[in-house]
Amino acid sequence: MSQEPPAESTTAPDRQRRDVPVGVVMVGMSAIAWWPAFTLGAWGEIFFDNILGLWAASTAAFVFVLVERRPVRGRLVRAFVLLIPTVWLVLNFLVSSQNPDDLGAAIVDLFALLVVIVGIPFTLWVLVRIIWPEFAAERRRRTIWLITSVVLGVAVISLLLGMNQSRFLTCQDFAISGNSEPPGCTPEETSTPTPATPAPNGSATP
Repeated sequence: MSQEPPAESTTAPDRQRRDVPVGVVMVGMSAIAWWPAFTLGAWGEIFFDNILGLWAASTAAFVFVLVERRPVRGRLVRAFVLLIPTVWLVLNFLVSSQNPDDLGAAIVDLFALLVVIVGIPFTLWVLVRIIWPEFAAERRRRTIWLITSVVLGVAVISLLLGMNQSRFLTCQDFAISGNSEPPGCTPEETSTPTPATPAPNGSATP
């Protein structure tokens, strides 16, 4: 009588294949979230191209959420969060069209921070559900928390690296990469030429 193979040998490849999307989502979210967090730490602000890029993606996801065939209650919550980059854009228009004050600038900066902390992961999560509809349905809550923790951890570490960029980067590093020099960056060390020693007849020798 033939023996059936152990259950683990038949299910292990399936589990490995199911774990691949988890790694892809985790790496993709971290790769996108680190740079805005780093710029916030290094320059004290988030570059406009990062937020506008997120605004374009979140707006497209917002339209999809409104037309997808799901219960209205769940769609409205996700649509509200996807509007955070749009709120930031509207606030910029309102503050710039009037005399900007400290309160208005603080509100804009607060929404810019929300765009990074909330908007980026949530927009990416909605896009993942669009591309892989079965992904979220098959994932356990523990896996979702793992992805969130890793992405948030990478963002926090990137923020700290930006705040301490002078310890491992120089101003020349930022200039070569095409970025402006952040405040407090370390200047590039240059070797000072050795002064020529005078010869006995009074002429200088190299």
